[in-house]
Formats: sequence, structure tokens, C-alpha cells
Amino acid sequence: MAERRLGIIVALAVFALDQLAKWIVTGPLHIQDMEHFYLLPFFQFTYTQNNGISLGLLNATNPLGRWMLVVLTSAIAVGVAFWMGREENRLDRFALGMVLGGALGNILDRTLHGYVVDFLDLHFGEWRPFLIFNVGDAAISIAVVILLLHAFLSRKDEANGSSPKETIEDA
Repeated sequence: MAERRLGIIVALAVFALDQLAKWIVTGPLHIQDMEHFYLLPFFQFTYTQNNGISLGLLNATNPLGRWMLVVLTSAIAVGVAFWMGREENRLDRFALGMVLGGALGNILDRTLHGYVVDFLDLHFGEWRPFLIFNVGDAAISIAVVILLLHAFLSRKDEANGSSPKETIEDA
């Protein structure tokens, strides 16, 4: 049973970090009142209000769109929580907890403000490999990479006639 709690603990930690970071940048730092807050030559805080979902898709600029996104993302979060509860693999539970925590942080923002607070701006000169994002977005993106890598690597192991468990135990 303790193993099953891993995803919930990760989700709560990601949610708390996401909300704490948003509070710091909009509260004490007041980045919404600045054009940019430079941390490093390639990383800065740039405040933005995201009315859509990833990559600016499904932009919801009216109340109906806002609440439809809340319902849609809440349904996805319920699905992720259900998957996490049934998942046997510890790494996958960890990653699903990251997805759930990030989603919950963004759902709370959209519910309270009508938009998601984004502020992390990674760039190399004028080239920006990502849109401006937040801690929850980063957790979701990293978790998806973990899930995909695990899925591809476990299929490769199965194709070679061994399970990932056997490979780890043999090492």
C-alpha cells in the first residue's frame, strides 16, 4: 500500500511547488509589473497569462471556453489519477504523479483567475525552444518523456526476449 502512495506524494509535491513558485513570482517579486526579470543570460522570468493549453492550443478567452477547459483538464486529471492507481510500475507511478500535480496546479489557476500563470522563459539568444511555461508544465513535459522512454525501452527489452525486470536483475 505504501508503494501506491508514491504517485499521490509526487502529485502533491509538484502541485505545492507549482503554486509556491507562482505565488513568489506574482507576490514578492511582482514580475507581472516588469517586462523581464533576468536570472541567467539564457533564462529569465517573463510573466504571461495563458488562456489556452499547451502550445497555445484551445485558447479560451471567454467564460464558456474557460470552464470547458477546466472540465476537459479535470477529466484528464481524473483519468491520470485512475491510471496512476492501477499502475504497477514505480517509475510510471512517479511520472503520472508529476502529470497529475502539474495538471492540478494549472486547473486551480484557471479556476481562480481564468488563465494559467506562466513565467519561466528559457532562451538562447533570440531562439526560444519552448513557449513560456511554469513548474507544472515542466513537470508534465518531463513526465511524458519518462513515460515514453519507459514504454519504448520496455518494448525493446520484450522484443529481445527479456523483460525489463530480468534485465535489471541480471545487471
